[in-house]
Amino acid sequence: MPELSRRSALTAAAVLATSAGTLSAVTPASAAGHHGSPGTFDEVYKGRRIQGRPATGSGHHHHGAGYAVFIDGVELHVMRNADGSWISVVSHYDPVATPRAAARAAVDELQGAPLLPFPAN
Repeated sequence: MPELSRRSALTAAAVLATSAGTLSAVTPASAAGHHGSPGTFDEVYKGRRIQGRPATGSGHHHHGAGYAVFIDGVELHVMRNADGSWISVVSHYDPVATPRAAARAAVDELQGAPLLPFPAN
């Protein structure tokens, strides 16, 4: 049986560490259930009221898998990506794990400015 070299051991350790990191990065999206809707939330974050709930059939087209998010009562347009992450119209290039995180990221990005309604076509 060949002896395990230091190089082989370090390579194996690097591969294991990389795959463990990839697995933990993928787990939150898959644990939430790709087609399942996240739970409801209602909280004050940095002085702004953020809310999220499954969207009801209001004739409004939601890309957020039937989920609505509000900041101070104004709807924040959210969308769920194919990998299970979420983005908003405010922080479009910064995907997050949940709609609550999308609302918090939007509050951070707004820096106290009011959220204006997103025009729907």
